[in-house]
Amino acid sequence: MENKLEGGCFFRSVEYVVEDNFSKLIVCHCTQCQQITGSSQASNLLTDLDNIIWLRGKEKLIRYDDPERDFTKVFCSQCGSGLPFVNKSNTHLIVPAGSLRQSPSFKTRVNLFPSEQPSWHRNSDY
Repeated sequence: MENKLEGGCFFRSVEYVVEDNFSKLIVCHCTQCQQITGSSQASNLLTDLDNIIWLRGKEKLIRYDDPERDFTKVFCSQCGSGLPFVNKSNTHLIVPAGSLRQSPSFKTRVNLFPSEQPSWHRNSDY
């Protein structure tokens, strides 16, 4: 790995490294993503399936695949932090941007469902 980025959970019980090779940053404002993250959006990076080396704590991951909708949530069993996972269609490794300890680079940013952005966030200055 040439340009590696470190990531993990809040308490560092789970740690990983990835190469800074992301095709997209997807910022999704849908109500489903609001509920699963507890925030105004989900910010996920897409990369190759094998672009991860787990350094420790992989056994602490909990994976939830919704049986009716096309979403997955993987998190640390100790602190609840969102962590990387392979999507259900097995096409991408999804890396929650907030789980990285350094800023990633990416080729494209996509905003999904901006109309579902909550009113308390729509007026924020950023």
